[in-house]
Amino acid sequence: MPITPPPRGRGTASNPHNRFAPRHSQAEDDGWSQDVPPSRLTEVRAEAAKSIITRNQSPDLPFDRSINPYRGCEHGCIYCYARPSHAYWDLSPGIDFETRLIAKTNAASLLEQQLSRRGYVCAPIALGTNTDPYQPIEREQRLTRQILEVLLRLRHPLTIVTKGALILRDLDLLTALARQRLVSVHISLTSLDDELKRILEPRAAAPAARLRTIRVLHEQGIPVGVLCAPMIPMINDSELEHLLEAAKDAGAQSAAYMFVRLPHEVAPLFEQWLQAHYPQRAEHVLSLIRQSRGGELYDSRFGSRMRGQGAFAELLARRFALASKRLGLQHREAFELDCSRFCPPGGQLALL
Repeated sequence: MPITPPPRGRGTASNPHNRFAPRHSQAEDDGWSQDVPPSRLTEVRAEAAKSIITRNQSPDLPFDRSINPYRGCEHGCIYCYARPSHAYWDLSPGIDFETRLIAKTNAASLLEQQLSRRGYVCAPIALGTNTDPYQPIEREQRLTRQILEVLLRLRHPLTIVTKGALILRDLDLLTALARQRLVSVHISLTSLDDELKRILEPRAAAPAARLRTIRVLHEQGIPVGVLCAPMIPMINDSELEHLLEAAKDAGAQSAAYMFVRLPHEVAPLFEQWLQAHYPQRAEHVLSLIRQSRGGELYDSRFGSRMRGQGAFAELLARRFALASKRLGLQHREAFELDCSRFCPPGGQLALL
């Protein structure tokens, strides 16, 4: 069966049923219908969220709370482990995830309410853990900026992970936060190859733009690191040392990496992508992933889901450790943020 290429600027042409759908339908060609190409238009639906801070107890993550102002992500990264989350809203993890987006329009006001609750204990909030806070729709929605304004006013620390150069629009807020040790940023850098970026992360910023973002953040005194994620065998793993070197040259102070994760519906979408773009090496790529995941395409166990196991994963970890040490790059968690400045809504700010 031929693989349908994605519309230009999208990661996939497929829109598989989500795993929670009570019934599935299958289209059959009766000779009368005409093929309708998948929509490439972005639809944004407003949502009044009931809660904005998400908690986790994962030992694999360097934070215990996060905020995602958007559901779905227009960047369209084919490997995105967050794609299956779209199934919770009866949408497909396929092209729906890239085109049918949800904006939590009350995010900033809801955040202020939650931070004012009695008994709230301050700890850094992570932005960009499920979908990118600086995806293209942030240009009009400005939800991430509104969140930054609340956190700056209340002196609450945060961390940001993004592959969007749009973050530079908020330099005024980020520099103000950085002066009080309230923010650190990690720029996700997957490849230095523009063509690979185009098919792997269609609407994300170009590699040169991400390196420029690291450089500008560093020059403005904002703690910035690089996140090499995901590392995919036989696709971009050979670039690991080059990614770290380029990021270091641009001003990155810390680094982290992750092995590719293919939970639930992501695995078949990624397989389709391989067959469309790398048919001759597809089986080799999948074989190396299985070797690093105990014979499966995904392993959800804590301790191994971010790094993998086996010879290939161990070699990747060793390469990262050696290159980071040689370049003087610290661990991602090295940036220490100040929680002592937090002043909840209605609280008394310190005079000094």
